[in-house]
Amino acid sequence: MHAERPSTAEHRRPGFFARLAQTLAGAWLVAGRELRGHFLQPVAYVVLPAFLVLVNLWQFVLNPFFVVERATVRPLLDFIPFLFTFFVPAIAMRSFAEPRRTGTLEVWFTWPLSDGALVLGKFLGTWALVVLALGLTLTAPLSVAALGDLDLTPVVGGYLGLALVAAACVALSLLASALTANQIVAFVGGFVLCFAFYMVGRAAPLAPPALASLLEGLSFERRVLDLARGVLDSRDLVYFAAVTTTALALTAEVLHMRRWR
Repeated sequence: MHAERPSTAEHRRPGFFARLAQTLAGAWLVAGRELRGHFLQPVAYVVLPAFLVLVNLWQFVLNPFFVVERATVRPLLDFIPFLFTFFVPAIAMRSFAEPRRTGTLEVWFTWPLSDGALVLGKFLGTWALVVLALGLTLTAPLSVAALGDLDLTPVVGGYLGLALVAAACVALSLLASALTANQIVAFVGGFVLCFAFYMVGRAAPLAPPALASLLEGLSFERRVLDLARGVLDSRDLVYFAAVTTTALALTAEVLHMRRWR
């Protein structure tokens, strides 16, 4: 007698929503592990206080806040994206570089996790730490509001823009970390990518008119300033989403290539 052939249902791959649910569940576990891991390392305890000190120094000491006699947090909103170019790569540099150096990355490949789930989890865990640092800086707007009549619309728009910049910087820094086993190289690579996206708009006046508009459109700085003025443009949201997802997709592809090397 012939053995029964397995039914088609037994060979059917999980549907899109089932795979999505598996990816999100795996990413959530990795994200929690990543966030806890940041606090098991000295980086979080160095980066967070330094970030807060620099933000408040810039807002209240290095800028003539008490001289202009105007309730504004515009200096803070201008300065934080620049700080991200340093601090975000410092936080994310070990995410993939350190596991590659120690061989832990190969162990991760044995886990029942897709490359996308691993990258998304690393991203969410690191982004959560940066958003936490950003949330702690709300003491500055609250202090300004206590001293004067602060318009909250630019503050809300500005902080939304800063969260989007943080997401893009985290994704770019993870890409740099996935490309090397050296944390210093990962930091430098992440800094170069983040700083290039931050500064590219300033090169627009030196470029031909056709290229100038492209450079301005790629600039983190210009888009955050638009949000800080209370201008919520869907094109800015799409732009940051595109930069973040593209960097994460490239990171997942780097891991995929290494998995099958």
